[in-house]
Amino acid sequence: MNFLNYIWDILPTLAVGVKITMIMTATSMGLAAVIAVLVALGKMYGPKPLQAFCSFYIELFRGTPLLVQLFIIYYGLPEVGMNFTSLIAAIVGFGLNSGAYQAEYLRGAIQSIKKGQLQAARSVGMSFLESLRTIILPQAFRRVIPSWSNDVIYTLKYTSVAFMIGTQELTSVGKILAGRYFRFTDTFIVVGIIYLILVYIFSKSVNKLEKSLRIPGFEMRD
Repeated sequence: MNFLNYIWDILPTLAVGVKITMIMTATSMGLAAVIAVLVALGKMYGPKPLQAFCSFYIELFRGTPLLVQLFIIYYGLPEVGMNFTSLIAAIVGFGLNSGAYQAEYLRGAIQSIKKGQLQAARSVGMSFLESLRTIILPQAFRRVIPSWSNDVIYTLKYTSVAFMIGTQELTSVGKILAGRYFRFTDTFIVVGIIYLILVYIFSKSVNKLEKSLRIPGFEMRD
């Protein structure tokens, strides 16, 4: 069987892995975004115990290997009665890990906005939460998109690690096919090309989002 015929034969099976990879990436990024907002705001504006907890969370998930985190979630948590499927464990692990990085990116974006804007909003009668929601966070989200887009791409590639806990994502499916047909080089060349295409699509999508949110004449210099 030549290379092109082999690719044609395995593509439908690889497509199943692509679907799982996309689900993991999209879902974990949604979870990470929610975590990032809560942790960034908690670290900046919360009471001292909450600030300490948020700082600990960030250091914990940025300072330990992602694979170790996945192993603890999938193999360790069942010992205390928390059982997850491999897919859910992967989504939770990637979400928690990415959330720590995204929280720091968002915190930096918020700090780049002049404090006077928050003070001005409070002076005209807006509550603190309303000021954050309508004045500070919309600007911060625009500024943080480039950093978050990099994290999305990293997470898309890091989903390949999920095969270590049995998730049937793209790399795992490729490994199964390579072992079945004893064509490891051919199989992973195809897998690599698929990842490259997915990264390209995600990059272009995020670039379009960034352009759509850009305000004409707005510069990052406030």
